[in-house]
Amino acid sequence: MSIQIVFPGGKKVDAIIDNHVVKSDQPIMGGGEDSAPSPFAIFLASIGNCAGIYALSFLQQRGIPSEKLKIDLEPFYDHKKGIITKFNMIISVPEEFPEKYENAIIKSVNLCAVKKHLLDEIEFNTIVKKVK
Repeated sequence: MSIQIVFPGGKKVDAIIDNHVVKSDQPIMGGGEDSAPSPFAIFLASIGNCAGIYALSFLQQRGIPSEKLKIDLEPFYDHKKGIITKFNMIISVPEEFPEKYENAIIKSVNLCAVKKHLLDEIEFNTIVKKVK
């Protein structure tokens, strides 16, 4: 996977991931045009998207209709630390979802690679490279 960050103007920042572009912008109050989600909102959405693919696959593998499947993320902020310290992830399933699968779908969603990466400290090396 290749990820390149480019700056198309204003407060916009785009991530080019292989052949895809993930656009971001700042809200108007942050000096942007609010033309796309903020980078932090995209980060949070990646948690939900990752959990979502696990939940969707769980239902599909068992032949359970997925039209009513939905995941809501409720972040809880610690205003002193300025970070999210807790998430509620609410998985809404169709009425016919068997009760016997409730713990199993939770375990499945918790396999999300994005969530797993939040659990351990990741080392970041930041390097300045001059270009002509």
